[in-house]
Amino acid sequence: MDTPINASTGLVAFFAHPCHHSKSPLMHNTAFQALGLNYVYLAFDVDQSGLETAVSALRALNMRGANLSMPNKVAVMPYLDEIAPEARLAGAVNTIVNDNGRLIGRNTDGIGWMRAVGDLGADLTGEKLTIVGTGGAAKAIISQAALDGVGEIAVFNRRSSRWASAECFISAVAERTGCTVTLHELNTEDEGCMEDLRREISSSRLLANATNVGMAQLEGQTYIPDESYFHPGLIVTDAIYSPKETALLKLARLAGCQTQNGDLMVLYQGAAAFSYWTGREMPVEDIKPLMGI
Repeated sequence: MDTPINASTGLVAFFAHPCHHSKSPLMHNTAFQALGLNYVYLAFDVDQSGLETAVSALRALNMRGANLSMPNKVAVMPYLDEIAPEARLAGAVNTIVNDNGRLIGRNTDGIGWMRAVGDLGADLTGEKLTIVGTGGAAKAIISQAALDGVGEIAVFNRRSSRWASAECFISAVAERTGCTVTLHELNTEDEGCMEDLRREISSSRLLANATNVGMAQLEGQTYIPDESYFHPGLIVTDAIYSPKETALLKLARLAGCQTQNGDLMVLYQGAAAFSYWTGREMPVEDIKPLMGI
């Protein structure tokens, strides 16, 4: 049953530039309608130059909260009253909750990934994760995995000007969570680096790609040369959701591994934000068909 917009309707926003590609309005408004909640979710084209004003509007208009995309996820942090542990560790906020005028920054990306992996029947407590990438998605996954009790995380990334920053992040995660986290160079042209990757995967329960390798101009590419890098019982996930099956996931599937793309991560990060705003569980089964899941 449709819930009409009225003088009591709560507003939730998406602050991004650009914003028109997002599936979040469809996801959240469908969930609000399904539960009969008097909320509406709207997308606003907001870049960093207008971000502080937009955040101020959350208080001024008594909005319930907001989602953000990069680079707003990082730029927004100085404008908030409180940063939740997972967001502080990841260094980014994708969800703002307005708690009676107090703005709390959270990061639900890692929560979404952990829940998605849980759908595969995997309990990663005390297990080892190998992940490729140190960008925003990777940091959220690494942070939440460490907070949730993953025993060891091997992080691979190409050596670049951001290497020192990645080292600082890895050290902070290890220090604050007690998880064993190590940083390794990814270089597909270096035999030693590739043997290091093979070795870390061989002792891992899960391999995750949190880079853009496999999508857009890099579609069809993967840093895994062949099926010999996989082993029975390994789960392979990819944060990419377009294409539905990346070259990495296809190779892993042919090797007999369980695989999962980024669709459920997107859904469940939205579900976590929904719960923070409403205190209710998102009816995810109603949302899945809208996202092609």
